[in-house]
Amino acid sequence: MGTGKRGLIATAVTVIGAVVVLSAPGTAFAVPDPTSTPSPTASPTAAVTNKDIEAVRQQLDALYHDAAVATDAYNAAEEKAEQQSAQIVALAKKIVTGQEKLEKLKARAGAAAAAQYRTNGLPDEAQLMLSDDPQEFLDGTGRVLQGQRATKALIAELARTQQDLKQYADDASAQWTKLEAGRKAKAAAKKQVEQQIAAAEQLESRLETAEKERLAELEEQAAHTAQSAWLDSGILDEIDGRASEAGKIAVEYATTQIGKPYEWGAEGPGSYDCSGLTSQAWASAGRPIPRTSQEQWKQLRHVDVKDMRPGDLIIYFDDASHVAMYLGDGAIVHAPRPGRTVTIAGAGSMPILGVVRPDA
Repeated sequence: MGTGKRGLIATAVTVIGAVVVLSAPGTAFAVPDPTSTPSPTASPTAAVTNKDIEAVRQQLDALYHDAAVATDAYNAAEEKAEQQSAQIVALAKKIVTGQEKLEKLKARAGAAAAAQYRTNGLPDEAQLMLSDDPQEFLDGTGRVLQGQRATKALIAELARTQQDLKQYADDASAQWTKLEAGRKAKAAAKKQVEQQIAAAEQLESRLETAEKERLAELEEQAAHTAQSAWLDSGILDEIDGRASEAGKIAVEYATTQIGKPYEWGAEGPGSYDCSGLTSQAWASAGRPIPRTSQEQWKQLRHVDVKDMRPGDLIIYFDDASHVAMYLGDGAIVHAPRPGRTVTIAGAGSMPILGVVRPDA
């Protein structure tokens, strides 16, 4: 196979195209130092060097990173669609209630008109003027004033109700427009996710079994190197926070999910994506948080890395495209990427953007 196989992998890397590095897959936060350079053997795959496999690893990281970004966009569109649908339902209920109120007001107005017809069309004021009884005139004056006020109030209420109905209808129409735009955004994000994952799977399928094993070794090595550098900074000497009661519940939930598969867009109970795991963990603790890692980064309170405690969420990469839950002792639990399961890893195995606290 020799150079032909090597050329095939190089071609695959070039064709699919790289962007940026996502992360190493989930590995234990403290692992023995893996063999840095697997020794080539006399097998037919010997011509495929570690450099070739490393290029594949970086390419896979880039593809799965793009898939994570698209997954966040999909989840955000789905969350907005749920909110907009709920708003449309609420507006529909208001419209029904408003229509019922309008019908009652019209019935009252109709009854008033019928009463006037029964008195030969004369208004109350004219009837009083024709009365021969002074006391009846005086008593009736108060009733006339009350009737006038009631009529004006009825007309004003009719106008307000009609105006409210128009506003509800306009709002519902606007929400439908947003909902349709959200559906398109969701469909586009779904397509992007599927394309990135398909490209990654296609790239991996080109590898022989031995090459996949070497790829796994390089992935583990990259994670170990990053975690070691993070620990060597002395960061754990500064981190001594204890989990809150809600944090303990969230940690227990997240760690119970270990071994379940990653599935983009999933939020349990059988599978999860990264933010699906963290959002459901904190929901179990009675603290609902945003669905996506990017919104978790935007909306939750930021804390210094040295101040983090178990249950806090670590946001990774400059675009906040990945999130994990801190467990303590330099470890995290997270749903890494397609093809992996919920697992424990080193907190420093990926580039940290920052830390947020759901129960600040």
